[in-house]
Amino acid sequence: MTRPKGLRERLGRICSRYGIEILYAFGSRSDEIKEWLEGGIQRPGANGSDTDLGAKPGPGIRLTAREKARMSAELEDFPGGDRVDLCFVNETDPFVAAEIVRGESLYCADELRADEYELYVLRRAGDLVPLEQERMRLSLGEPVKSP
Repeated sequence: MTRPKGLRERLGRICSRYGIEILYAFGSRSDEIKEWLEGGIQRPGANGSDTDLGAKPGPGIRLTAREKARMSAELEDFPGGDRVDLCFVNETDPFVAAEIVRGESLYCADELRADEYELYVLRRAGDLVPLEQERMRLSLGEPVKSP
């Protein structure tokens, strides 16, 4: 089964227009969206779930709220017209960013830069795990462990 000609190219044009280096699908529909884009299935199923997308802008790119909304609207055409939740990896919590980069890459302008960025995000989240565990203990009212 093949995708309508130019679907991947169209996605690339949208990403290029907004200065996006990497676009990920993550969450419950990531595998389905990737398979659809690669031609494995005709169309993603309308299961009532939105499509979670994470975008990583290129260096020095700062999108306005209007540009982000426009990009999100353009991307809603891709996963069968379902609602898209678009977030920007560089603006999220480190643990959310790690979840995003563990998703499926839908577009990538430069594989080497993408690999380096993903390692950076995962390393940053890993470094913060002890602090996050301590924050959770404090928020639950548990006693603080002494070193």
